[in-house]
Amino acid sequence: MESYSFVKVFAPATVANVAAGFDVLGFALDNPGDIIELKRISERKVTIKAIHGDSGKLPLVADKNTASFAVSRFLSDIGEPFGVELVIHKRMPLKSGLGSSAASSVGAVFGANKMAGNPLSRKELIQYTMEAERVACGSAHADNTAPAILGGFVLIRSYDPLDVVKLPVPEGLACAVVHPHTEVNTGDARKILKKEISLTKAIRQWGNLAALVAALFMNDLELLSRSLQDVIAEPIRSLLIPGYERVKEAAMMAGALGCSISGSGPSVFALCGNLERAGAVGKSMVEAFDSIGLDSDLYVSRINVEGPRVIEEL
Repeated sequence: MESYSFVKVFAPATVANVAAGFDVLGFALDNPGDIIELKRISERKVTIKAIHGDSGKLPLVADKNTASFAVSRFLSDIGEPFGVELVIHKRMPLKSGLGSSAASSVGAVFGANKMAGNPLSRKELIQYTMEAERVACGSAHADNTAPAILGGFVLIRSYDPLDVVKLPVPEGLACAVVHPHTEVNTGDARKILKKEISLTKAIRQWGNLAALVAALFMNDLELLSRSLQDVIAEPIRSLLIPGYERVKEAAMMAGALGCSISGSGPSVFALCGNLERAGAVGKSMVEAFDSIGLDSDLYVSRINVEGPRVIEEL
C-alpha cells in the first residue's frame, strides 16, 4: 500500500435532518468546507499545530478536538507506528448547523487513512467521526459525518448496528444555505425537543421521510418539494432563529422546492432545482434576514456527491 508523509484534504459542510429526516438524513455541500493538513511524525501521538479561522474558540488539546480525537482512535485501531500533526483551516462558521465539527473530523480521518495507504473503506471510517461528534455535542450521531465522508444524500437506517445507505441525487439539484449571525448550541437545541410525540405527527413525519427518499430515487422534484416538511423538530427549533418564518416564506416565494433548518440551526437551507434558482432564493432569504436587522452569510452550492477530496499529497 502506498503511504504519504503529508496530505491536504477538503471536507464538506453538510445539511443534516433535511426537514423530515431528523437524525437519519443528511447531504453534503460543495461550499463551504474545511481544509485539513496532516503531517506524519515519528512520535506515536496526534497533535494540533494550529487552527485558523476559529477566532481561538476551538480546543488545541487532542482529546477535546473532533479532528484529533477521530485520528487518534483510527491510528490506535490500525496499529500504525507513526503519529500525525494537524493544521485545521476552518472555512465555515462555528455552531452554524452546517456540520463544522463533522467536517473537521471527516477531513482528518480521511487524510489519515490516505496517509496510511487506505486500509479502511469510507464507510468503516464513519465510526471514528461519529465518536468524535460525542466530543462536540455529547451525541454520537452520523447525519452530518456520514454524508460528509460518503458525499451526496445519506440515510442512516440504524445506529445499532450502524447501517448507512447512500441515496441518488437528482441531476442539477442545488442548495442555498443562509447563516444568520446568531448562534444556536447543538446540545441546547436537542434538549428543547419533546421526548414523546403523538402518533399523528409520527405518521406524518415518516410519510414525508419515505416520500423524500422515493423522490430522490424517482428524480421527482415535485414529490421532493411536497416531502420537505418537518412536523417534529422545526416547529420548536424555529423559535430559536429570529425571523425564521419570514425567511422560509421568502425562500418559497422565490421558487425553492422546500426550506427548513440546517441541522440544529441557526442556518436555514433551501433546496432548488438548479444552481441559478438557488442563487435567487438565497438572495431573497438574505434580504428577509436583513429586514429584521440581522446580518447573514449566503452559500450557494451544488450537492457534493464526492465527499472529502485530497488537494495535495507528498
